[in-house]
Amino acid sequence: MRTRVLYAVVTAAALLLSACTPKTPDPAITINGKPLTEPGNKLADFQLVDCDHLWDIDNEQAMSNPLYWLRATDCAVRLSPADARAEARRLSGDDWQSAFKRGVLLNNGNVTPVERRQYILQLDAFSNDYPAAIRPLLQLWRDDQMGLLQLSEERTRYAHLQQSSDAELDALRQQQIQLNKELNVTRRKLASLTDIERQLSSRRSPDASDSGRTDKSEGAEPTTNTGGAAQP
Repeated sequence: MRTRVLYAVVTAAALLLSACTPKTPDPAITINGKPLTEPGNKLADFQLVDCDHLWDIDNEQAMSNPLYWLRATDCAVRLSPADARAEARRLSGDDWQSAFKRGVLLNNGNVTPVERRQYILQLDAFSNDYPAAIRPLLQLWRDDQMGLLQLSEERTRYAHLQQSSDAELDALRQQQIQLNKELNVTRRKLASLTDIERQLSSRRSPDASDSGRTDKSEGAEPTTNTGGAAQP
């Protein structure tokens, strides 16, 4: 999505730059009786250049043309990640245009955040060599790359938070399982103690009744029959 946005921005910048290029003046317009002549410098359009040959172009006029980099962005999107990486490795020049080409290619090569930051730093090393006509476009492209880096960092931070949260939730689940096990053990112990107490209570009741009757029997005094005794 961000690549499409960047492509649209680059297209607009290139069209704006080409619109600012002087066009052929009306022959009817004259200065001091002489017709205006057409300016000699015109922007070449690279839209019909074959992508297979585009990366080998390295002349100063083409490198200073925003339309070249517009076409380079379009060609890089058409490559598979593996082909984009292979083409970037083939470009071994030590100048700003080679660094920019490698960045445009690797941007579509499923790079890691470390790789992305590396080719941005390589391009920044040539910041004093950027042509004036390309500098705004380069800044837009770099801002887009920095945005992708920030997005990647946010995703990494979120993944770490999610992982930490999942670990804490898992620990709480394990703790709850252990507490439930201990609670079940305690309940079984209480139930067993209750059964034992009930059994002891039921056995103690008949013994207590028998003991009461025995105590009454032992405490009774023997009676004497005085009615039939002879008087002395």
